[in-house]
Amino acid sequence: MIIDCAHYQDGRRQEEGPVALEEAAARCDRGGFVWLGLFEPEVAELAQVRDAFGLHELAVEDAQSFHMRPKIEQYEGDVRLVILRTARYDDEAEEVNFGEISVFLAPSFVITVRQGVASELREARQRLEHRPELLSAGSTSALWAILDQVVDGYAPVVAGLEVDIDQVEATVFSGTVAPTERIYSLRREATQFYRAVHPLLGVVAAVERTAAPDLQPYLRDVQDHLLLVNEEVAAQRDLLGTVLEANMAVISVEQTKVSVRQNTTIEQLTILATVFLPLTFVTGFFGQNFGWLVGHITGPAAFAAYGLGGLVVPLVLLFWWLRLRRPHPGTSPATETGRLRSSPESGSR
Repeated sequence: MIIDCAHYQDGRRQEEGPVALEEAAARCDRGGFVWLGLFEPEVAELAQVRDAFGLHELAVEDAQSFHMRPKIEQYEGDVRLVILRTARYDDEAEEVNFGEISVFLAPSFVITVRQGVASELREARQRLEHRPELLSAGSTSALWAILDQVVDGYAPVVAGLEVDIDQVEATVFSGTVAPTERIYSLRREATQFYRAVHPLLGVVAAVERTAAPDLQPYLRDVQDHLLLVNEEVAAQRDLLGTVLEANMAVISVEQTKVSVRQNTTIEQLTILATVFLPLTFVTGFFGQNFGWLVGHITGPAAFAAYGLGGLVVPLVLLFWWLRLRRPHPGTSPATETGRLRSSPESGSR
């Protein structure tokens, strides 16, 4: 879909409204340059633009596909294709939305093909139209305006990611387990953002070398802003790696605490089962209906001797057995082993 099409000459727009496609292609020989803006065009529409402006078919195929990294390529007829990745932070979803802008740049025309919701260029066109001294520098001024807006749009993304990272970092370093999936999601977004920012440094440098002297200071300013964003994104990606490792350590500590609690519970149940094991044996033995047992346990004294005594004696024996097996304070298993090895009996053997 064609959003706008204008002819710029002598530092100003020639008509208020958009120019028809065929008329715009014809005006490429009249001086100045034509800026044609398209948003997610159909294949047939893009083919019509290709035929009207004589674009290379491989360049048109590049504009139809979605790239992971920015790039710049030179084609015949002094036409360059510049691929840019745009980004916008969604506050409600707390995620980064990416888009793409393909710019066909020639001395007589600029054709922009936008993909995705994060690729608005209305402000760039309006800002350039209010700068006639830059418009008179030619079609590269339109590329500067596009680059400047794309790079300025990176700053809110950096700020949004910074807020999310601070929240996750505060959660992890407070000793609380953070959702690992959230950390992975942030790291993936930071990596994708880095892939959009870092290769653009080479693209801006290439454009600056071939730009008019009047535009070079403005392109260097874009390069400075882009360098700052690149450093911040790289730092965020490294920080998320550290946060992920710290979160795994917190998860390991929590799992250790759970294991300790489970071991304590098992130890208590084992002691309880050990205590009741002899008692169960005694009560089971006296619960048998043998004649001797029924005939001799007839009074309170016999009940106390055989019944209660049969319960107390195993408990006393169990208590002394556990006490003898308990290691003495200050004695380690290694000391006990060394003592046994140095004894005369062990030496005689």
